[in-house]
Amino acid sequence: MEKLFTKSAFLTEDIATRHVRGLYEKIDWTDRLIGILGARGTGKTTLLLQRIRMAYRERYEAALYISMDDIYFATNTLVGFAEQFRQRGGKILFIDEVHKYPHWSREIKNVYDTYKDLQLVFTGSSIIDIHKQEADLSRRAVFYELQGLSFREYLQFIGVADKLPKYDLSDLLTDHMKIVLSLTKSFRPLQYFGEYLRGGYYPFFLENTNTYLIRLEQVARLIVETELRYVEGFDVGNTSKIMSLLAILAEQVPFKPNISKLSEKIGLSRNTLLQYLHYLSKAKLISLLEMLGHSVSILQKPEKIYLENPNLHYALANHQPNIGAQRESFFLNQLRNGGYLVSLAPASDFFVEGQYTFEIGGKSKKKTQIKDVDQGFIVADDIEVGAYNKIPLWLFGFLY
Repeated sequence: MEKLFTKSAFLTEDIATRHVRGLYEKIDWTDRLIGILGARGTGKTTLLLQRIRMAYRERYEAALYISMDDIYFATNTLVGFAEQFRQRGGKILFIDEVHKYPHWSREIKNVYDTYKDLQLVFTGSSIIDIHKQEADLSRRAVFYELQGLSFREYLQFIGVADKLPKYDLSDLLTDHMKIVLSLTKSFRPLQYFGEYLRGGYYPFFLENTNTYLIRLEQVARLIVETELRYVEGFDVGNTSKIMSLLAILAEQVPFKPNISKLSEKIGLSRNTLLQYLHYLSKAKLISLLEMLGHSVSILQKPEKIYLENPNLHYALANHQPNIGAQRESFFLNQLRNGGYLVSLAPASDFFVEGQYTFEIGGKSKKKTQIKDVDQGFIVADDIEVGAYNKIPLWLFGFLY
């Protein structure tokens, strides 16, 4: 147990606090049970350590970081550890990677119900289905999801500005020219946008930009090899087939799947492929798009498949990524991360919040596909400022 205290202190003292995610301010840290879910690489561990460093530096004995993949928990229980921690004066326990510990939800529930004076903050993979766990924590815990960096956050992380505003979609659509003119007084967005699409979504780009894409490919492989194995029925022997699927998606135009042909090409049965697409979506490696009102069940064929963010195109493609797919991937990613409902548009690319239609393209994109659409917009890459219903693509990176 002493080693865990030492490890926590070492990690906390070593963590930097210059760059802190916006989610940090949204979390009500006074809640007694907090769950933070998210994809591997988005910075969940960093967020926990930063909280200890900034809120408990003068009393480290009150707060402790532990990871459930630590060898200590191969022979010791979380319940037993929490009891000892509390007896030594502990007040708040930060528990990382809970999905790697058997029966984690049951033991967290037991700790929560037994020790009313102990706070718990835990992180887990985005593949976790809270309602399918042994103990339903949904009525006890307050859950948050940590996404990758928005373009706005990326600009702050690289020092372009200390604080940049975020905008509601409705404000962006009605006042985009005014907003752009305000933002571009201090920086040129297109100077940075290409680098963000290539290598700025995951915070670990700060550690080494030269090896970022290599590391991102390794992260994707780790998700497939380690995190998906916690899904019931997942066959680790299919790892190479799933990686082949991701490479196919990275090089395609926005992908409208023929499931039968795709399953034959990568060597998986139709139902197995549909199941894997569902869990790859939960793991934040791909995004599935449906028509508005259509169900998104495990065995439902999606209308379109995207990689979850543009960085994955560069990390997973064996050849040059498709620029159209990257643009649409960025738009879909930033809108969904901002909390907006996005579905497939009947005559265009995207239908948002059941009222706005968006056509995505380059700077010369015409209005042909939205000319008869009420509340239709062109979202154009490679332009700094738009006009009327033509909006620059980069600006949708300011929604969160």
